[in-house]
Amino acid sequence: MIGRFKHFGNTFYGEVNATCVTAKGEYEGKTFELSELKVLPPTDPSKIVCVGLNYRDHAKELNMDIPHEPIIFIKPPSAVIGHGDKIIYPEASKQVDYEAELAVVIGKRCRNIKAEHANDVIAGYTCFNDVTARDLQRQDGQWTRAKSFDTFAPVGPFIASPEDFNPENASIKSRINGELRQDSNTSNMIFGIPALIELISGIMTLEIGDIVTTGTPAGIGELHCGDVVEIEIEGIGILVNEVV
Repeated sequence: MIGRFKHFGNTFYGEVNATCVTAKGEYEGKTFELSELKVLPPTDPSKIVCVGLNYRDHAKELNMDIPHEPIIFIKPPSAVIGHGDKIIYPEASKQVDYEAELAVVIGKRCRNIKAEHANDVIAGYTCFNDVTARDLQRQDGQWTRAKSFDTFAPVGPFIASPEDFNPENASIKSRINGELRQDSNTSNMIFGIPALIELISGIMTLEIGDIVTTGTPAGIGELHCGDVVEIEIEGIGILVNEVV
C-alpha cells in the first residue's frame, strides 16, 4: 500500500506496512509510526471523473434499465478530503447521501487508450465516497451542484498496487455508525475498468494522479450530522469520515 502523509508541515509518499510507514522521496528510507503522521488523500488529482449507474444491483434497486454506455460526470478537485477528515453537510441541502465506490488512480498522462492497454496507465486503486446532495440532484436535473460541494469526495486511505489487487472481484461495503448499508462485489459492475478508461481517455486527457470512480452498488442512503461513514473494499482497507 502507498499513502500520502504530512509530518511537521512536510508532505511525502510512503509505503504502508501495518502500522509502519517507510518514506519515499525527501525522507527516503526513514520509518514512521502511522500514528505520528497526518494521513492525506493518497492522490492530488486535477479532476475526478465519475461513472453513474454502473452496478447491476443498483440499477435493479432503482428500477432502471441497464445503460447502453457509461454515464459520466466530473467532481472538482476542491471536493477532495482524506481518511479521517470531516464531511461538511451544506446548508443548501436537506438530503445528503453516501455512495461507496472503487476508485482508479491514473499513473501516466494518457489520451485515447484502448481497453487492452488500460492497465498500463493505472497506478493503483483506492476507496471513494461519492457524497451527493440528492435533493439538489433531483431539483437541478443535472449533477454538478449536487456532487461538487467541498468535502464531497472522500478518498483513501491508501492506494493498492495493481499487482496486489483484483478490481474484478472484490467485496465493497459501506457502514453508517457501524451498521452495514451496502454489501456487494465489483464483479457486479456493468462496464469494466478497461472499457471506462478507453471511453474517458477518448474524451479527455487523463493526468497523473487523476481519479476515475466506477459507480456504486445497491444500498445508498442518507447521511446526517454526527454520522460516521465507512467505505470498505477488500484488499484496500477502510475509508472513515464523520459528517459535521
